[in-house]
Amino acid sequence: MRKVSFALAITVICASGAMAASFDDPEWPCIQRKVPTISTGQMWAGPEINDAIVTLGKDPAIADVASRLALRRVDIADAELLVADFAADLGAERNDMLTALFARTFKLIADERKTIMSGIGRYAKKQTTLSDLIEVRRGKIIALKTVEPPNYDKLEELEDFLAWDERIFRERGQSLTYVCETPTILEQRIFAISRAIQSHLAP
Repeated sequence: MRKVSFALAITVICASGAMAASFDDPEWPCIQRKVPTISTGQMWAGPEINDAIVTLGKDPAIADVASRLALRRVDIADAELLVADFAADLGAERNDMLTALFARTFKLIADERKTIMSGIGRYAKKQTTLSDLIEVRRGKIIALKTVEPPNYDKLEELEDFLAWDERIFRERGQSLTYVCETPTILEQRIFAISRAIQSHLAP
């Protein structure tokens, strides 16, 4: 009943569809399909990423570039320039260094994506709780309207609370549209960075 109530409230209050659930997880609030984790194999077609490469990625020079590549405020064109500048000074260990750069950047972006995915789940639970509260308030208002004589002060108080809760629910639903897009944006970013890095690999 809790899930049904939430779905009904979503339909009424967020008609835009921003809160539509996926078929895989009825509690997932996004239109986008839920993909809990991503792997390097989905994004990288270069040399093998092993423990030595992961350790190499902690080198300060690599870690510094990776941290900048992971920033969403750095657009892809600038990220490509960062990669090109990094690749220009590489010697015999070129491919290892570039692979390590990807591995480090991937970890940073994947960790951010994981945090956002968890946040979306918590966000959805808050919306469910608020949806239930809205239904309770509506029920109380309907019940009070059947009482004679009506308690107008109590009715006005409950209607004010209901209007406030519905406003919050709508605003959260609208902002969720952007939040739900973020994991996909991060996936696209790491793929674009992966291609940029691979373009500098030695044959």
